[in-house]
Amino acid sequence: MTRREIGFFTLCLVLMGAGWGLTQPMIKIAVSTGYGHFGLVFWQLVIGATLMAGICAYRRRRLPLNFAALRLYLTLAMIGTIVPNSLSYQAAVHLPSGIMSLLVSMIPMFAFVIALGLGMDSLAWRRIVGLLFGLAGVLMIIAPGVDLGQEVPVFWAAVYVLTTLCYAFEGNFIAKWGTQGLGPFQVMFGASLMGAVVMAPVVVASGQYITPEWPMPVAQQGLLTASVVHVFVYATYVWLAGRTGAVFTVQVSYLVTGSGLIWAWLILDEAYASTIWIALSAMFIGMYLVQPRPKLEPDVAMGDT
Repeated sequence: MTRREIGFFTLCLVLMGAGWGLTQPMIKIAVSTGYGHFGLVFWQLVIGATLMAGICAYRRRRLPLNFAALRLYLTLAMIGTIVPNSLSYQAAVHLPSGIMSLLVSMIPMFAFVIALGLGMDSLAWRRIVGLLFGLAGVLMIIAPGVDLGQEVPVFWAAVYVLTTLCYAFEGNFIAKWGTQGLGPFQVMFGASLMGAVVMAPVVVASGQYITPEWPMPVAQQGLLTASVVHVFVYATYVWLAGRTGAVFTVQVSYLVTGSGLIWAWLILDEAYASTIWIALSAMFIGMYLVQPRPKLEPDVAMGDT
């Protein structure tokens, strides 16, 4: 790559990290007025499906509806959105936004452990040490008596960690079993559409349906912003991984965590004690040590992310 290309791709990486980091305080705002988690998940899926439908139509990519494709959509909808987001929206009521951003850094570490269990990776001292650093960072957050400058309920921190486990499994599922030859936009469209169909009766039965209002209240603005930003940042991630490879693109993990803390400070006025930066450093070291090796192909690396 030329210096100009490196500079451009680096700028894309920074913007991706800033965008993904922004979704954390937006989620915090979305849950601030008591909206139910099922209603929030339903509308996130509807927004995602609508945007992906437009992109697929523009690219002239139809959505396959055979049995194998429908099974794929349902699986990814459950492990990639419905289960983790139902948990994260509940946890967001109790956790500071910056802490959620910090815990997101556990995804590549969990992904490595799951890859080992699926026989997709092998043990290496470098990556084992990385896992230990990541564990040390989490313990600094949830250990009793540790002053982080913000109250961190241990139970809800553990719940949020479960969401990162779901995302790590989703990536490995795709890496091992593939996407039936479908492109990422088709897969995201199908999963979002299937998820919205599954969640519709759940929302009605639970009484958590959210009626759109105009002018849009702040909580609905937060949900809309988080949903739209996520779709476009994910699309950029897929595009960038195809052009620069896994090792370069996976660096976005650092930027998501760091920018999430900055956005939480700017938007929500969250402040933290010096301990949080020690935990952040431990997690950054962990991410660096467990990140995909240069020999991995982009599709596999996206699974590890």
